[in-house]
Order: sequence, then structure tokens, then C-alpha cells
Amino acid sequence: MPEHDVPEHKVPVAILGAGGYVAGELLRLLATHPRFELRAALSRSQAGRPLVDAFPHLRGVLDGHRFAETSAVDTVLTTDQPVAVFACLPHGKSAERIDRLLSQAAAQDTRVHLVDLSADFRLPTAADYEAVYGGKHGAPQRYVDFGCGLPELSPDPPSTHMAHPGCFTTATVLACAPAQAAGLAEPCYRVTAITGSTGSGKTPSANTHHPERHGNIKAYSPLNHRHAPEMEMLLARLGGQPPEVCLAPHSGPWSRGIHATVHLDLVEPMTTAELTECYANFYDSAPFVSVSDTPPRLKDVVATHRCQIGLAARGRRAVVTAVIDNLTKGSAGGALHWMNRLCGFPETTGLELPGVGWS
Repeated sequence: MPEHDVPEHKVPVAILGAGGYVAGELLRLLATHPRFELRAALSRSQAGRPLVDAFPHLRGVLDGHRFAETSAVDTVLTTDQPVAVFACLPHGKSAERIDRLLSQAAAQDTRVHLVDLSADFRLPTAADYEAVYGGKHGAPQRYVDFGCGLPELSPDPPSTHMAHPGCFTTATVLACAPAQAAGLAEPCYRVTAITGSTGSGKTPSANTHHPERHGNIKAYSPLNHRHAPEMEMLLARLGGQPPEVCLAPHSGPWSRGIHATVHLDLVEPMTTAELTECYANFYDSAPFVSVSDTPPRLKDVVATHRCQIGLAARGRRAVVTAVIDNLTKGSAGGALHWMNRLCGFPETTGLELPGVGWS
């Protein structure tokens, strides 16, 4: 829908699995979004509880809203206007729930735009999902309805509904995409990416709670992380030889944000200025990606939808650093970016967020 044809009414929003960190971030963004209106934050475990009890930082903007039973989605779907649905359910749990909702919407002739934040529809096929995640896919027949991509790399939504890539994937693919698209580097990307504790979700475990992470850093699943196939899939779409992503994820001692460092073997010698110019040209029309010859700082992007990329090159060696907020750019903000497009709104609507500074 062209931007000048966007209707003035607010689009009703339902969130599936509204009790976790990603959903809490999505609620923060929706609270001030001018074109979306929260109708139902659905959570079996939190039903009936005020939203601000679970997310005290939203007091003053979402007072009066309560978590609803999952059956409350019926009231949201009973409308003659499009409905925006965000699925914030765990991997392996999302597909079946989405299938039921979309079947119900079709039976009621309700138009739904849906963005899934789990991994259930990210990989090319249900068989690929089962190979990586080790469980049976909950709704393989729904794969034809979903596309997966990053807004910066897909000018238009490639499908009726979208699966947003993971936060590690967002940072890494944005760091590698210009090099892959232009054939600037050998198609083997060596990545060290460090994430904050919110990336592990709201439920603490022996490895993720504060005493284990504070003042500490450690690698996990090196060369075997389940998001690497997502990265390779998205980068392969840009052309050239299918890439290999050698990913070494790390747990960092902060709450929010990802810092990714990528080592490139350049095909031809380049200077930092030349590589920076290539990256800047690639992202010229991407409002939320900035490029510099100065390494970015993680604190500058916390609570924003921005990705900052820094370049350094010497001869045939290059280092790309990228920073994002894992909850915003890597999750809730990315989903909202897609939903803006699916609903025909300007893609920046509600996402031009200042950083918090000194976080």
C-alpha cells in the first residue's frame, strides 16, 4: 500500500506470549507508536495480571492494561479491519499456535499481518528447521505463508507473514552483507559475537543468572550455533559463492546489546576509506544503519533500533565491527519494522528512538 494511501485509524495489535523480555520490549515500542493500538497481550501464565506488574518500567504509559487469556484473541479477530499479530512464543511452540490463529482468522474472513519472532519459520523448509532444532515442526504447511529476512536487505515484504531473524543473525548479517553482495571478500566469515543476558530470556538458569555472568565472559557453541544456518541462508541470497559463517558466540556481563566482530579476507587489497565507502553506498537507503571508519560503541545503540558498523582494512585483511540492541534491533524493533511495512506505514514509524546514554 503506498504511504499516501495509509488510513488514519489505528491498527489493533495482539501479542502471543506476552510475558517475556522480547514482548516487554515490544510493549515499550507499541506504547508510543502512532499507528498501532494494543488490544490483547496474551499470556497463559500471567493472565489477569496488570502489565505494569510484570514490566514496571512501563508504568505511566500502559497503566490499565492487563494480560489476557489466550482465548481473548477471538475478540481481536472479530473486526472488519486488518489486525497485527506478533508471536513472541518459544522456538518449537510458535508454529502450532500461529496455525490455529491463522485458520481462525481465515474462517472469520479477518485479514491478519503476522510477524513471528521464534525460529519456527526462519529456515528454508520445515525439514531444515527439524535438522537444526531437533524437533518436529508444528505446522509445516504454513511455510508457504512466511518469508524470512532483514528489512535492510528486502525492499518489500517477500511474503504475507514474516519471520524475523535472530539477534545474532541481525548483527552478523548486517556486518557481512555489503562484502558478500559486492564480492569483496572470500566467502568465509569468522565471527565473534558477544551478547547480553537478556538474550537468554526471562527464565534464569545456572549459566545465565547474574552471579555467573557478572564480571565474566565465555564462549558457547563455537562453530555449532543454531543461528549460523540462518546467517548463511540470508547472505547466500545476496549472490556470489554460498558463504560459510564460522561463529563463536559469547555470553557477556551486560544486560542489553550485541557486539559482533567479523574478520574478512579481502579478494583485493583495500584501504579503510575504500571499504567504508563501499559499505556506506550499500546502506545509503537504510535509515537505521550507519557506517564509519571508527569502531562503534555498544552503549550508543542500547534501547535504539540502530545498527552501527565500523570498518578497518589493511591490504587484504579487514575487520568489521557491528553493534545492536538485541531486544530492539535484534528482536522487537525488527518485528515492528516489518509490521510497519506489512501495514503500509512508513518503515521508520515509531522506531526513530534516541539512545539512553550511560546505560
